[in-house]
Amino acid sequence: MCHVIVTCRSMLWTLLSILVAFAELIAFMSPDWLLGVPRSDSNASRAGVDSGEYRPSLGLYSRCLRIGRRGVGVSCGPYAGTFGEVASGFWQAAMLFLAAGTLVLGVVACISIFSLCFQSILKKSLFNICGLLQAIAGLLLMVGLMLYPAGWGSEKVKSYCSSGALPFRPALCSLGWAFYTAIGGTLATFLCAVLSAQAEIATSSDKVQEEIEEGKSLICLL
Repeated sequence: MCHVIVTCRSMLWTLLSILVAFAELIAFMSPDWLLGVPRSDSNASRAGVDSGEYRPSLGLYSRCLRIGRRGVGVSCGPYAGTFGEVASGFWQAAMLFLAAGTLVLGVVACISIFSLCFQSILKKSLFNICGLLQAIAGLLLMVGLMLYPAGWGSEKVKSYCSSGALPFRPALCSLGWAFYTAIGGTLATFLCAVLSAQAEIATSSDKVQEEIEEGKSLICLL
């Protein structure tokens, strides 16, 4: 029989697991990892369009630039048609680690929803299994984030950040929100791994067992 067990700690873990997975996915896909040197569009000025400075942005495989003879709007899209065209080998490795970590988080996020009804599989705690997976995902993401700045010396980055760009030194570029989101998501991933143990304790407490013995199928506890 399926017993839906909801506690504060298990619900917090579930919601945070889903939030972290979405945060890492959005950060991975965003072009706002590096903000380039401010540029002005002379074509826009001649066309009578506001030519205020803007900062192009560069992501792991995408970028945002103001494109077009009239200089209207900013065009965002992938700069790499294939995996081999990614800016540097370090970024390629970073993408693999970040994608693997995000994929694991996505799987855990899906499982966390079902954990409201099923707390174990093959007599193994679902929370402990997910906590272990989240710890592994956190390590994968951490390695990816450590590899990422090693690729700042590539020609692609230099075209955005000036010729002074070197590994771990972005020169005139600044870090965008996507990089900080990825870091925050990685820290939150390790927090989820810790909370999974608390969720396991909360859903297997004596109070929960008493509610089950009373025949209740929906159990909500603080």
